[in-house]
Amino acid sequence: MRERLKLPSRQAFVPPFYWALTHLLRGALWVVVRWEVTGREHIPAEGALIVVSNHLNNADPPIIGAGIARRRIRWMAKIELFKMPFGLFIRAWGAFPVRRFDADLAAMLNAERILKRGGVIGMFPEGTRSRTGYMGPPHPGTAVIALRSGATLLPCAITGTEKLKNPLTLLRRPRFTFTIGEPIPLTPVRRPTEQQVSELTDRIYESIKALLPETYRPPYTGSEGTAPGEPRGRDNPGE
Repeated sequence: MRERLKLPSRQAFVPPFYWALTHLLRGALWVVVRWEVTGREHIPAEGALIVVSNHLNNADPPIIGAGIARRRIRWMAKIELFKMPFGLFIRAWGAFPVRRFDADLAAMLNAERILKRGGVIGMFPEGTRSRTGYMGPPHPGTAVIALRSGATLLPCAITGTEKLKNPLTLLRRPRFTFTIGEPIPLTPVRRPTEQQVSELTDRIYESIKALLPETYRPPYTGSEGTAPGEPRGRDNPGE
């Protein structure tokens, strides 16, 4: 009986698709925007890694991937994005779904499996993109995964992508910057305490905020409705 020819699994196409998209995007960024990346020397060459960043635009994950360039990032993406037909593209890119603002055990276990194999995942500690441009309060999920896995954290900061509201914006060649900070090594903790999670959540937040220009750092009061670079009104400090 003739053996059936085994076809490659769908997962076999994910890495080539990711790298093709990433290199195409890198080339496009140099042409259509003023694109600056600093700190690539901080990227660990191997080992489990969690890339953490602020979040300004839905296009941030592929742009951050282009900035990191040296390692493939598996992103947690909100489950709403996996609806067809766009979901096919998201899955081909290697992202996996997560229910935001919920204890999504399946997503956390998936992330830990990737990290256990020495992979890289990308997370936005804010849980969603900023509506004002300022960095929002962090959620503890990133810290929980980091502590349980012992993966190295790589704080990053992105600016300028909040201006990418429609394709016509590119005619003005907006400036995008991507800054990569120094890695934060961790020791795995099988059952992290609430205090450990809280302390690491604060450390992640502060490490990202330290990489951002002053205009992107949230003021103590009055940040709602005012994007970075806009004049601050009566209710905003610095008037």
